[in-house]
Amino acid sequence: MSKNNTSKVVRYRGEELPPDETDWARIQAMTDEEVLAAALSDPDAQPLTPEQLAKMRRASRVKMLRQRLAMTQAEFAQAFHLPITTLRDWEQHRSTPDAPARALLLAIERDPEVMRRLLADTAA
Repeated sequence: MSKNNTSKVVRYRGEELPPDETDWARIQAMTDEEVLAAALSDPDAQPLTPEQLAKMRRASRVKMLRQRLAMTQAEFAQAFHLPITTLRDWEQHRSTPDAPARALLLAIERDPEVMRRLLADTAA
């Protein structure tokens, strides 16, 4: 944790992925029943029970947007003129964005660079 109680996400770009050794032709030739049987035979990938599914929480769209832009909460809040506490509340499902905030988030989602530039111009 940093001094301002926010976590920093570190991403390393350019790391090589391992080679894909999947035989896609064999998989595409399988019937739906064969695919299901193969999936169920994998002990590490069993379907979730209804109880397990009930415990899962849906990821916040705001958080997914912020992560897709590779920004910390502080960076996102500052770039788009949002109170960081409001952003945290949205990401943690304590509150939901109202209509104007949803419009702003949609505009950010559609073209983040234009919105960043437009909002940077208003701060001057």
